[in-house]
Amino acid sequence: MDKIKRLASQRAVVIFTMSSCCMCHTIKRLFCELGVNPTIHELDKEPNGKDMERALARMVGHSPPVPAVFIGGHLIGPTDKVMSLHLGGKLVLLLREAGALWL
Repeated sequence: MDKIKRLASQRAVVIFTMSSCCMCHTIKRLFCELGVNPTIHELDKEPNGKDMERALARMVGHSPPVPAVFIGGHLIGPTDKVMSLHLGGKLVLLLREAGALWL
C-alpha cells in the first residue's frame, strides 16, 4: 500500500489500470480528451503488479480495483466515481486544483 501511495502522489493524475481492461481504456481516453496527461501504471506489466492489485482492492473496496484514479494524491475511485464527478461538473474542478489543467 505504501508503494501505491508513493506512486499516486508523484503526479497530479495517476491511474492504475490493466492493459486488457476496457473500462481502464475508457477512463484513460476521458482524461486525455480533457487535456490531462495522466501517469498510467498497468498492473499486469508491473513487477509487483499482483501485490499492488491486492492493495488497491483493499483501498477501493472491491475487486477488480481497476481503473483506480488518484488526483492530487487522493483516491477518487474507479469508473463510477470518476464518471459521477465528470457528469456532475466536478471533475474538471478537481483537475484544476491538482494542477493537471490550466484552463
